[in-house]
Amino acid sequence: MLCFAEDFHLTPNKTLLQQIRADWNNHEKDWTRPGFRALAFYRLGVWRMTIRNKFLRAPFSLLYRSLYRRARNLYGIELPYSASVGSDVVIEHQGGIVIHGNCRIGHGSIIRQGVTLGNRYMDRPFDAPELGNRVNVGAGAKILGAVKIGDHAVIAANAVVLQDVPAAHLAAGIPAKIRPLKSSVSMGETS
Repeated sequence: MLCFAEDFHLTPNKTLLQQIRADWNNHEKDWTRPGFRALAFYRLGVWRMTIRNKFLRAPFSLLYRSLYRRARNLYGIELPYSASVGSDVVIEHQGGIVIHGNCRIGHGSIIRQGVTLGNRYMDRPFDAPELGNRVNVGAGAKILGAVKIGDHAVIAANAVVLQDVPAAHLAAGIPAKIRPLKSSVSMGETS
């Protein structure tokens, strides 16, 4: 069952600094990790949109654009502010990570290097995946189109997911085949 908050952009009762501190804690309190930096830049980009006056927002928009380009070009992590990212999300490694601007990523999910969360068809550019809570996405996995990934699902390394994945299921292969998980694996103990 997918359970999304109405708006992942602003976690209820958390300020921008509290969200960034939580991301820092989830990335082993290492500010040099590219995944942490990309999430911090993302959170800044989302926060700046809460400033209604365009003139007051302008300097933050310039800063965000610069930081977004840094994350994309230097770290290889493309995470636009228009995506919806829950709390406690971890981006494990850098390089080749592309997240669609309409994508939703649930709380406590893990994204690894080489992952694409994008659209499948050129004539449907706004279709994007929705990941439930605590989804574990393996290196090189591709999740394409308006598919829903259930809570505690595991997407195996290099899997190509083109269909919905129920909660507590494993998707592996090209194209991905789906099967139920054992409870210990579904809780993120696969690493």
